[in-house]
Amino acid sequence: MSGDGDNGGGTGGVTGDGSRDRVGTRQGARAAAGADTGREAGAGAGSGAGLDSGAGRKVGADAGRDAGADAGRDTEADAGADAVRDAGAAPGVNAGADTGMDTGTAARLQKLFEGHRLTPTQRRIAHCMVRRAADAPFLSSVELAELAGVSQPSVTRFAVALGFDGYPALRRHLREVAPTDKPDDTGSYNEYQQAVQAEIDNLRHLAAALADPSPVIEAGRLFAASRPLPVLGLRAATAQAAGFSYFARKVHPDVRLLDEGGTMLTDRIDAAVRAGASALLCFALPRHPREVVDALEYARTAGLTVVTVADSAFAPVAHHTDLLLPAPVGTGLAFDTACAPMLLGRVLLEAMCDALPDAQARLEQFDARAAARGLFVE
Repeated sequence: MSGDGDNGGGTGGVTGDGSRDRVGTRQGARAAAGADTGREAGAGAGSGAGLDSGAGRKVGADAGRDAGADAGRDTEADAGADAVRDAGAAPGVNAGADTGMDTGTAARLQKLFEGHRLTPTQRRIAHCMVRRAADAPFLSSVELAELAGVSQPSVTRFAVALGFDGYPALRRHLREVAPTDKPDDTGSYNEYQQAVQAEIDNLRHLAAALADPSPVIEAGRLFAASRPLPVLGLRAATAQAAGFSYFARKVHPDVRLLDEGGTMLTDRIDAAVRAGASALLCFALPRHPREVVDALEYARTAGLTVVTVADSAFAPVAHHTDLLLPAPVGTGLAFDTACAPMLLGRVLLEAMCDALPDAQARLEQFDARAAARGLFVE
């Protein structure tokens, strides 16, 4: 499919929004791994002793914590729409895991989590581990809890929910089945090269996921049939949404970019629905704005089919999406890098073009008008 060759449209690769919390460098985490083993055997086992026994009982000091705020988070699945459900239940989430996506550490983590009924807090832990897949086997339960913003007992319960005796057993399993030492990770690369290598790995994972093209093809059909087509992206995801919209307007008769939050966002969703929209595309990247989650929930209530490109199957938007398409982001630099989500957006454009019978004719008309106007410098 030809285009105007303009690679602009605000599709930059650096899309982080604010600095990330860090417990330490990968080297520091690995150096502390030995000491952490002892700490896990004590603090980890003590905090989840009742759970590790298989009886599901809570003893000691954890009983108070479990009865408090953290227990509320861990049981909010019983409250309503966020009921505990199988991880990756949304269509398209498992597309890569069954087709060779398990070649990478992040993919193996996702495959480990699939099929387990996780509470929202546990899904938050899973999301954190997938985002930091390279370091996950070397993090203590205390470090993982800090990164995920949960309590240490929640990490223990998470490991038990996956079928392990406790977090130390989960970490041993990760070290055995998902080694993070790769030929390219020898220390010979500087931090900038390592960030590039990490993005190359992310693109490999995306390529493996696309071995089953059916979720992307279905998304393309939904976009082609939706008139208008609203495209949502706030904060870090604004560039991805703007880039998709820029090119989509060349073949789709009515694409509406939703890149500003506030009270007007729901008004614009309502306007799209009144105009005949049937689907909404969302780019959701970390850090995930609460406005995006609320907007997706509102869009589905309004009758729109929501398709979301997110950084993992366990992103906060997963509960509010009809078709979730994961594309991992890089976390090696001060701000996240989003090459895979950008490329997945281009793949979705191609699928939409395939579903639009007049897409090629529209592109040729644009090229002819651009040449007549001298729009581009050859």
